Amino acid sequence: MITGYYISKDKSKLQMDMVKDLLKQTYWAADRPEETIIKSIQNSMCYGIFENNGTQVGFARIITDYATTYYLCDVIIDKKHRANGLGKALIEFVTNDVDLKNLRGLLLTKDAHGLYKQYGFEREREKFMQKPILL
Repeated sequence: MITGYYISKDKSKLQMDMVKDLLKQTYWAADRPEETIIKSIQNSMCYGIFENNGTQVGFARIITDYATTYYLCDVIIDKKHRANGLGKALIEFVTNDVDLKNLRGLLLTKDAHGLYKQYGFEREREKFMQKPILL
């Protein structure tokens, strides 16, 4: 772990205002409504990365059946805390979680492929399909 920080999957430690602020920094969830953020956290495994003083600076979320597959999403480190290994520490913590250790991991991302590759993720272009949200 990085000196001065710790990671927890205790949802009671999550600082909802900070999670909302972190997601606003992303290309995929900048406009996500608060109700959706809350519901997604209630129905997912969540990880927070915190300064030792308790201030949250990062977040990741897992959707899983705990038997075969998990989907890693909403991985974000606050802009002020990037480029010092926190993203790596968070992904290492998540991928080593005993609840996920023997499951297939999935994620969708336009960036940071090099980071995820270090933890066993591989590109599978021909295997992906999507059903978009119909409004």
